[in-house]
Amino acid sequence: MTDEQPEPAEPADENADEIAEEAPAFDVHAMPGGARSAIEAVLMVVDQPVTAHELATALELPEPEVVEIIEDLEREYTSHQRGFTLRCINEGWRVYSRPDYAPAVEKFLLDGQQAKLTQASLETLAVIAYRQPISRSRISAVRGVNVDGVVRTLLTRGLIVEIGSEGEQGAMLYGTTPYFLQRLGLSSLDELPALAPYLPDADVVDELIAQGHG
Repeated sequence: MTDEQPEPAEPADENADEIAEEAPAFDVHAMPGGARSAIEAVLMVVDQPVTAHELATALELPEPEVVEIIEDLEREYTSHQRGFTLRCINEGWRVYSRPDYAPAVEKFLLDGQQAKLTQASLETLAVIAYRQPISRSRISAVRGVNVDGVVRTLLTRGLIVEIGSEGEQGAMLYGTTPYFLQRLGLSSLDELPALAPYLPDADVVDELIAQGHG
């Protein structure tokens, strides 16, 4: 019986220390402009609002420092009358064009062309925004037309979402999404213009639904 020969040890990687030295720790403060410019660069390219916590985690910074920098950037943009500003939407920050320049932006984007959403879609979206949660039958009663196709379009665009069902009949209820607020540059539904008083109240809508089934 022969003794098993031990396997030869693998030679040490002579380049290990060199490789480690070539990968220094991430330091946002070492970048040109430091943390302030780095945060600004990130906020310029994100397509969805990001929270201060997300920025702090990604850039390895204390969250209070990130909040202070964002607020300082917002003040600077305002004082220098920049065409853009930072807005907080659902606790997330993103760069937006300043509302004062909305006519110029609209002129450039539309320039006589049709808006991406049809008039029917915009009207339906307005009813949902001001009367949510609301069912399709109630939307149809307010608008006086069938809205099934328009509702599907708004769902596909991510502007509205199903948020439950109504009573025993189980009619699906719809409401707007955070993306809807983001597209309008609003922090909450409370910032919507005062249009709701011009929409029919619940009793009138119920009467219209009843007439539709008569």
